[in-house]
Amino acid sequence: MRARPATACAPWVRTRLRTAPGAACAFALLVLVTAFLAAAFPRSVDAYETKGLRHDLGTATPAHNVLELKGPQPGLELRPAAREAAVREDTMASVDAQVLKRLPAPLRADTAESAYGVRTSTPIAAQEPWFPRPFGLDPTLTYVTQSGLSSHATLRTGSWPATHGTVSMTTGEVEAAVTEETAKALRIKTGATIAVPTRGDDTLTVRITGIVAPKNPAGSYWSAEPLLRTPSLVAKPTKDTPRYYWIAALLLPPDAAPALLSTPGQPELYWRIAPDVSHLTALDVPRLRTSVASLEGGPGLLAMRDVAGATVSMATDLDEILTGYDGMRSAIQPVVTVAAVGIGTVAVVVLLMTGGLLASRRHAELALLRARGGSLRGIGGRLLAETAVTAVPAGALGLLLAVLTVGEARLWPAAVGAGAVVALVCAALPLRTALQHRTPQTHIARDDLATARPSRRRTVAELTLLVLAVGAVFALRRRGTDAEGGTDLLVSAAPVLVGLIAAVVLVRLYPLPLRLALRSVSRLRGAIGFLSLARAGRTSASGTLPLLALLVALTTAAFGGSVLAGVAHARDDAAVLATGADARVTGAADSVPLSAGLVRAMERAEGVRGSARVQVEFGVALPAADNGTQDAKGTTLIGVDPATYAALARSTGLGPFSADGLRAKGAGAAPDEDRVVPALVSPSVAERLGDRPLGLRSLAGNFKVKAVATVTRTPAVDGSSFIVVDAAAFTHRQTTALLLTGDGLDARELRAAARHSGEKAAVQLRSEERATYVDTPMQSGAERIYLAAIIAGAGYALLAVLLSLLQTAPERTTLLARLRTMGLTSRQGGRLLGFEALPQALLAACGGLLVGWATIALLAPGVDLVHLALSSGSGTGPLETAPLRTDLWSLVLPALGVIVLTGAVAGVQAWWAGRRGSITELRAGDSR
Repeated sequence: MRARPATACAPWVRTRLRTAPGAACAFALLVLVTAFLAAAFPRSVDAYETKGLRHDLGTATPAHNVLELKGPQPGLELRPAAREAAVREDTMASVDAQVLKRLPAPLRADTAESAYGVRTSTPIAAQEPWFPRPFGLDPTLTYVTQSGLSSHATLRTGSWPATHGTVSMTTGEVEAAVTEETAKALRIKTGATIAVPTRGDDTLTVRITGIVAPKNPAGSYWSAEPLLRTPSLVAKPTKDTPRYYWIAALLLPPDAAPALLSTPGQPELYWRIAPDVSHLTALDVPRLRTSVASLEGGPGLLAMRDVAGATVSMATDLDEILTGYDGMRSAIQPVVTVAAVGIGTVAVVVLLMTGGLLASRRHAELALLRARGGSLRGIGGRLLAETAVTAVPAGALGLLLAVLTVGEARLWPAAVGAGAVVALVCAALPLRTALQHRTPQTHIARDDLATARPSRRRTVAELTLLVLAVGAVFALRRRGTDAEGGTDLLVSAAPVLVGLIAAVVLVRLYPLPLRLALRSVSRLRGAIGFLSLARAGRTSASGTLPLLALLVALTTAAFGGSVLAGVAHARDDAAVLATGADARVTGAADSVPLSAGLVRAMERAEGVRGSARVQVEFGVALPAADNGTQDAKGTTLIGVDPATYAALARSTGLGPFSADGLRAKGAGAAPDEDRVVPALVSPSVAERLGDRPLGLRSLAGNFKVKAVATVTRTPAVDGSSFIVVDAAAFTHRQTTALLLTGDGLDARELRAAARHSGEKAAVQLRSEERATYVDTPMQSGAERIYLAAIIAGAGYALLAVLLSLLQTAPERTTLLARLRTMGLTSRQGGRLLGFEALPQALLAACGGLLVGWATIALLAPGVDLVHLALSSGSGTGPLETAPLRTDLWSLVLPALGVIVLTGAVAGVQAWWAGRRGSITELRAGDSR
């Protein structure tokens, strides 16, 4: 009789996935989102740093970002033929090709905007009588033979300048072109001739053959030396009243350069290289700085001298641009790291909670396998394979989405981030199983939070974390986030450590109010309250992990919101400092008075709610100090109406003061230099004046002032040295600035009123000034990361609540089924589950609010957001510092979301359990 063949066992992984497809899909989705965030963060940092570098180099003026290699004219010791050959077009083009080829990496030239040629370094005066002479001074002209004129300009009138035959040092006439702006300002027409003196007795005639218009006036070709396209009025140095004269440039063909060697204009050769920034990344900054230094005075310069001559030199301001870029990046990077550490910690905790949920749901199954002889290695290997089947594809998909979403960044940091998520997920369940099932278990002891007693090891660990948290907060408050030496992870982890300590403290304190509430509720007649608190007290002692996730997530969201609020507040403050009010109207120049008609027209404009007329006089001399030193710059004298100006100062928050203390006594009396006028002064002026009255001599009048109050800011000026007095004390009164307040001020209407008055007035609105503080790519990238931190923090907080409730969902469902057999209604069941989950939800929400607020208060002195808010650095712009600002929305909304989600899950579970019925839940032999 033949034996029956053994039946093949179903594969473990396939069986498990078919048994719980919904849980596997949810688990894969969690891994995908977390892997995407872990991979997208380093790529986002790389992307915004690269875009910031290109933005800084690309938006810098061509005069700053070009590299100019220049040298003097060929030596006089050479024969004339050799000198002429050295400046001809073919020689200059050959040298240009070698120069571009020898640029050290990663520098590349933008050949479309690069140029070379010969120019007269000393402008030559033009004697022609038809030139305009505003102050009776002859204009001076620079003669340039820049390459590629026909490719960068459009011919408007005449013909392109050209050479006829071979031009030499003895040539008597050459052709030239001028731009439209030059032709209009200097009244140049085609056919005009200009006599240029030479070193001999002859003159060089330059004939204007064409008028051109630049195709790209803002490009490096025209803007590296703006004189090529736009003439300028230059003041002649003199001790008397300044006298101005015109200076302009004439464009000669490249082969006409030999003719310039005979002029007294000290010709020089130049090769102007416009950098190509399209390929540069943030990783190229160190090499780029080294290359620039090498070209300015190192091996790179020696290589250039080998092809362009031993006397050439390289000049550029690229190193200054890179220094500013590094300063902003080093200031923003630690602030961004705080968000990354916070969200990373929350993600790790949530992933560990997910592993704990899976392990608790399968505890009976794994305990049975262990009791029947299953080895830890075998069980762990099966769990690892089961987890990897869903986690690895999900992590790879998350990495792919991050690569597709965020471009122009390195791949390996993103791969490391996504790989770390997959490795953590795959290791969490096997390791937890190995720790729980080292020995076969037949019964699980209760692990109630209310009755648990922390071990000595746990106490030592908690004290260690407390010391680390205190040290991190102290270091952050003392050193700040932009300390030298790069990013300090301990300092960046300060919010996380504060949340961790708060979670430990709250878990230890949680049983105390619960016991007190249980005693009070036990005296009531209803059973719902007592059962709910009793169930809440039986929460597992491992509840520290969900609470930690919630507190860190809420703290990170609150910190991110405070960063964004601080940035917005700093920009608002900078706009207020720039204008002093909602709108500012001034004359065409400093201290130019505004007419009474213009002032009335502005005050009657639509939307104007209030106005303050101000008289400003700059450079008022202060009395000499006690040591005899005199302030050469002087101070700013401001005359105001005390009532309106005090109201303006209160509304803007710029140095509020009492109007009564500033009123001048005896206003309107005859002028008297001995009268004492109360003054509102800046700290620097207060130090100079002291407590005694000191005399001032100004155009507005002569009198003595006495400091009655000191403020650091005032709406009329944005300087740090000023004196504010009652304008009624002035002998010569006038309005030089008008400060307007109101909602919805129309810039067009205000400027139209200024034009109708027939005066040249400047109108500056605070809303327009606020709009000028646009984000650079680096600033906007950091802000987007913090916005993502807020959203991710809130999402992970809600997910932590959901996971903690799902972990005990089967137990609560069974409890409801048993209680329904005793007469519990569906409504009472919903109240029971809601009241049971409410204590922990309130603990997490209130704890998150307090911890978030305390974290912001503790860390605010050490976090300076001025680089993130403004393009200028700390102390160099309108603001010296920009601290964190508490954002109520980011504090309250996630905390409310925790409570709402907890109640919603409890209600849905009670409703679902009521539909299934008690018999379905209470099966015979069920051990739950």
